Amino acid sequence: MTALRAGVIGVGHLGKEHARILSGLPGVILAGVADVNAAQAESVARRCATKAYADFHSLLDTIDAAVIAVPACHHHAIAGEVLRRGIPVFVEKPLASTLGQAEELLALSQSHAALVQVGHVERFNPAFEALQKRPLTPKYVWAERLGGYTGRCTDVGVVLDLMIHDIDLLLALVPCAVQEVKALAVSVLGGEEDMATARVVFANGCVAELRASRLAASPSRRMQVWGPEGFASLDFAQKRLTLVQPSAELCQHRNGHRSFDTATLARISQDLLGRHLQMLEINGDGCDPLTCELKEFVHCVQTGQRPRVTAEEGCAAVALASRILESIETHSWDGTASGATGPHALAMPLMPLFQLAESSIAA
Repeated sequence: MTALRAGVIGVGHLGKEHARILSGLPGVILAGVADVNAAQAESVARRCATKAYADFHSLLDTIDAAVIAVPACHHHAIAGEVLRRGIPVFVEKPLASTLGQAEELLALSQSHAALVQVGHVERFNPAFEALQKRPLTPKYVWAERLGGYTGRCTDVGVVLDLMIHDIDLLLALVPCAVQEVKALAVSVLGGEEDMATARVVFANGCVAELRASRLAASPSRRMQVWGPEGFASLDFAQKRLTLVQPSAELCQHRNGHRSFDTATLARISQDLLGRHLQMLEINGDGCDPLTCELKEFVHCVQTGQRPRVTAEEGCAAVALASRILESIETHSWDGTASGATGPHALAMPLMPLFQLAESSIAA
């Protein structure tokens, strides 16, 4: 099979890792890297033994496939130009910064018969891969994705920066229409929202609660999924999945709507975990998720196979993120139709939080 000539557009924090991985994949020639920061492009090109371009248009003449890792606000413009040439493209998440732009990229992919894979890397996390092999029917999903402030991705808020990961995972777990969205967020640093929480209700009765922050003291990437079959806890950072299922005895009593007698309750309380709530811990192995998704992109370009995260799925994630952002903008902080709304409208503090209130001092 002829080697695939790949190029990376945008070689900043994440793009340089894409370039490093592609330069080492068998059957791939890293034909070049492009970045508006010429010095950064040159530095990455030297490390990866390839050519640097300050203008990505020149790179397009030399490649069979492109990886786009520029800021989200530029995904639409750059991916659009690549797709119009019929070149397969890997676009980092989110697919675009607005639903209209995402839908246009989807349409371009279809009209030019050019493959699009979206970089929702947590789909390739071994913990999530292991969960998808299990017969768990989600009825309640809780997720939090917390990180410190890095100064990157400030062109979008925390919903499209961090929460979008869990939005995509949620839609992969619950392939059902979204019935209701309620959300609120706060802008702390004056730009887009920095902390957000959302409640999503699906037509099949599943309820999901998502939380994201880029101002957290400690990072966290966790998800919990509850269903009639049991409970799953995922730690994406540790690539670990913990499963808990009720014993046949517990299921029998639950399904029969019978209460336990005193003797049974005493026996269960002594041996709840292990016998009645059976636990299985799965530690993820395999390759790095970023490497895995790039390997899949190369394979799909070479074979025509459908990628795990298509343009349609990337578009669906942006669609739900847009509904969350719309709910954030209309959330009333005092509960009235005429009150202040949106992430920038939270009332000024009455006093410093560390100061004791007068009523507390008097007590």
